Amino acid sequence: MSLSEWPRGQRSIYIANHIRDMIVTGEIPEGSRVNERILAEQLGVSRTPLREAFKILEGEGLVMIEPNRGATVNHISPEDVESAIEVLIGLESVGAEQACIRASDAMIAEIEKLHMEMVQAYKDGALMHYFHINQTIHEKIIDCACNPNLSRIYKAESARVRRYRYTGNQVKERWARAVLEHEQILDALKQRQGPLLREVLRAHHRSGWRVTRAVLDGEIKPD
Repeated sequence: MSLSEWPRGQRSIYIANHIRDMIVTGEIPEGSRVNERILAEQLGVSRTPLREAFKILEGEGLVMIEPNRGATVNHISPEDVESAIEVLIGLESVGAEQACIRASDAMIAEIEKLHMEMVQAYKDGALMHYFHINQTIHEKIIDCACNPNLSRIYKAESARVRRYRYTGNQVKERWARAVLEHEQILDALKQRQGPLLREVLRAHHRSGWRVTRAVLDGEIKPD
């Protein structure tokens, strides 16, 4: 959906989505200050919805807003990212078992549909589209636990390290492996095997982080 198609009151959400993708892909590098004037011209918007978008991203921990300086993309150390991944693993461990108990058949069917769309995005080589669906699937699995507080905490922590989770999939071998791992995740959910789902999610995150850390350390180059 283009900016012109969004209701005027929701344009800041669209702008935040656009800037988030620029941060995730590294188009706006961490530690850099976002030039409001240039970005407003690129998007064809005024600075008011742009600044509202920055507030959304600040709430996610992606940027820091300073008076008279604007927004700067936050830097997160590899150690902090690893700690956040461990938190996500813990949250998904709790959510996985509850999801297998509480999820309705319709909720699982929705995740399966998203999975099929994600696989197609992989086949099309559409990494960003794949990544968006991938993140939605993880959030939907947590939502299946029917615990709003768990969902809220998970989404907040996930958003903070989103760009690092994207990095691993820039390595083609890891991307292919991630798709296979998601097949296992879906199968465990459909079978309502909570302990199995917990373990495959744990392995999925740790496998992804090993590749991401190697990229950050310069041991592996993205394809």
